[in-house]
Amino acid sequence: MSRNGPLALIFHTLFVIFTLAPIVVVCVVAFTPEGYLSLPTNGPSLRWFRTIARYPEFINAFWTSIWLGTVSSVIALAFSVPAALAIARYDFTGREALTALFMSPLMIPHVVLGIAFLRFFTQIGIGGTFLGLVLSHIVVVLPFALRLTLASATGMDRRIEQAAISLGASEWTVLKRITLPLILPGLASGWALSFITSFDEVTMTVFIAAPGTETLPVRMFLYIQDNIDPLVTSVSASVIAATVVALIVMDRIYGLERLLVGRGSGDR
Repeated sequence: MSRNGPLALIFHTLFVIFTLAPIVVVCVVAFTPEGYLSLPTNGPSLRWFRTIARYPEFINAFWTSIWLGTVSSVIALAFSVPAALAIARYDFTGREALTALFMSPLMIPHVVLGIAFLRFFTQIGIGGTFLGLVLSHIVVVLPFALRLTLASATGMDRRIEQAAISLGASEWTVLKRITLPLILPGLASGWALSFITSFDEVTMTVFIAAPGTETLPVRMFLYIQDNIDPLVTSVSASVIAATVVALIVMDRIYGLERLLVGRGSGDR
């Protein structure tokens, strides 16, 4: 077994520090007692965490982002499963063109998508609505869900399905008992990446959202245009803490390795 040399270890250490440093700084600044962005040199304070309660628009925007990310990623995943199975299993005319069509939102700048959706939704009467947000986010997150689902479907051994069919299982039973469990790691990873992409999206959403349908990133973006204080850092730190807690709970209940990789510690 080869071991990493000292240069590789130094590089990996610097890479981890470079990646985590902005997150750590944001979380530390969130505990400052001052009314401006600064490190809590005089001791930590929960002042700006308590201030969040006086801004219900942040809390409402958070729940809007949660619902938007959940709905759009679930619908995108529902479209991805039949599309991935068809692309992975069948060689038909236009297969590559269909794949390129599904992946095309990755090549279009989100500013262009935002302007296009704004004009289109305004013309059909759903501009500034939650439905418009869901439809636009489905388009944006579909490539992520499809790519990971397609990777799992391509690497699946179809002889397992054929064995089930030869034993009398119906197509629905094979899909429910064989196919979906086998591609579950791709589905879970695709859903998680789609949800994160939707929750974090701001460039396109800022064109589509309206008062009452603002997502958390849009609300934070609008806030920092007029204010320079640690409130946004406290909101960010709260989201980071909630994410860490959710990952720990998920790992304890089901196991992240089993969910995302398809095996547990007992399979080694």
